[in-house]
Amino acid sequence: MDGKKRINIKQGLKVNIVLKEDQRSGKLTSGVVKDILTNSPTHPHGIKVRLTNGDVGRVQEIC
Repeated sequence: MDGKKRINIKQGLKVNIVLKEDQRSGKLTSGVVKDILTNSPTHPHGIKVRLTNGDVGRVQEIC
């Protein structure tokens, strides 16, 4: 599934995100979606979400 489309992302879904500070390295962080922060239906760099542990980043992969 595509992390660039908001319709594919739901609360409670396990995803891999890239944090703001990890954008250069591309290091992924996995977790469970708590909130969807992007309002637009798509975003070229991935939909921004907040994980249950409080991390905020853009979805790269849906697990």
